[in-house]
Amino acid sequence: MLYKQKQKTQRTGQQLKLLIDRADYEGNGIARYQDRITFVSGALPGEQVLVKIIEDKPGFLKARTEQVIQPSPLRIEPFCAHIHQCGGCQLQHLSATAQQQIKQQGIDALLRHQLQLAELPWQPLLSGAAQGYRRKARIGVWFDKKTRNVIVGFRQPANKALTPIAACAVLSPVLTPIFAVLKQVVSALPQPGCITHAEVIDAQGQPFVVVRHTAALTEAQRQAFVAAWPEATWLGEASAGELCYWQTDRASPMYTLADQQLSLSFAPDDFIQVNAQINQQMVNQALAWLAPTADETILDLYAGMGNFSLALAQRAKLVHGVEGLTKMVQQAQHNAQVNDLHNVHFWQADLHLPWGNAEWNRPLYDKVVLDPARAGAEGAIAQIVALKPAQILYVSCNAATFARDSKGLLNAGYQLQKIAGMDMFPHTSHFELMALFSRH
Repeated sequence: MLYKQKQKTQRTGQQLKLLIDRADYEGNGIARYQDRITFVSGALPGEQVLVKIIEDKPGFLKARTEQVIQPSPLRIEPFCAHIHQCGGCQLQHLSATAQQQIKQQGIDALLRHQLQLAELPWQPLLSGAAQGYRRKARIGVWFDKKTRNVIVGFRQPANKALTPIAACAVLSPVLTPIFAVLKQVVSALPQPGCITHAEVIDAQGQPFVVVRHTAALTEAQRQAFVAAWPEATWLGEASAGELCYWQTDRASPMYTLADQQLSLSFAPDDFIQVNAQINQQMVNQALAWLAPTADETILDLYAGMGNFSLALAQRAKLVHGVEGLTKMVQQAQHNAQVNDLHNVHFWQADLHLPWGNAEWNRPLYDKVVLDPARAGAEGAIAQIVALKPAQILYVSCNAATFARDSKGLLNAGYQLQKIAGMDMFPHTSHFELMALFSRH
């Protein structure tokens, strides 16, 4: 006799009424439904909510809040009218302070569980302005062929469609004109569909705009953008993805670390920390925790264009910076020269691969700094440990990969001395960490 295998009930799209027990480290509510953990965006601990299941995964469900039946006392009115249509700021239903607390509590629970530690040595959290803080962003552009309408804005939650935006509260006020300018100029182009998006940067008060386009623009079309916002520096795509300036008299973007009297220039498509205020605090804290002295040698991994390296070089005997992208290495070298720092040297290397006999891979470092991307530093941790530095400062933008990498450091005999949260992206699920590990 043949028996039919019982098919699993697919719950995607279903609506459920749930009671939220707690929150995770990204600020999502956590509830249980038929012994399955359910992560609920837009919900707070203690709330009763009506949710819609958006993902049905083995062992857990993901849902979004459709209606708050019984609100938490912590819930506030969002400041942005686009809260439900824009995928950018997910936590506006909480005050900035409450956001910080709920994210840090979630990270604390995750790390204590993963690292088998009774408690963590938390230091005061780094925070700044909750609005107007973002100095770099991508603005989407979409031409609807049916309506002949140009939409300028941000992606919708879990959707490629754009929400029209006229202004963004978390974007630097210097960059606010971009929405109206793109709408005006792109709408007048004979081929508006060729503009896909624009990247905007507030570089010490000077706006830069990189226009991404799939077809060549004439000189007259490029100058139409310039004329609409002449205060901005405009760039577009040349051949092979290279950028070209549309105004010949404009300099490259730069930012300062005022407390160190450092000036760092960068290419418009380079990575920079988007929150200038937190970046300065972060560099200051790294210096305070590591307390580099004039007889110490320091290794800075994932060094970028020298955000940490240059500040460390002002105090240390010698700094070696290693970065994966060649053009960033060249930019870091340039920044060292501009700032008259001759005790800092940079190399290019894929840090996730074996380091081998690289010139900089020598057991001469007193301290190591690493600031990897969200994927963490899995391939580098064992090689860092082999250098036997007395201290390791880890800057992380992903608590899960930080927990994984921290296990390797703890297992190698390092102790977690200090850890601090950094609210680099208020109103979002993101939360940065800085941790100091010391060898026994």
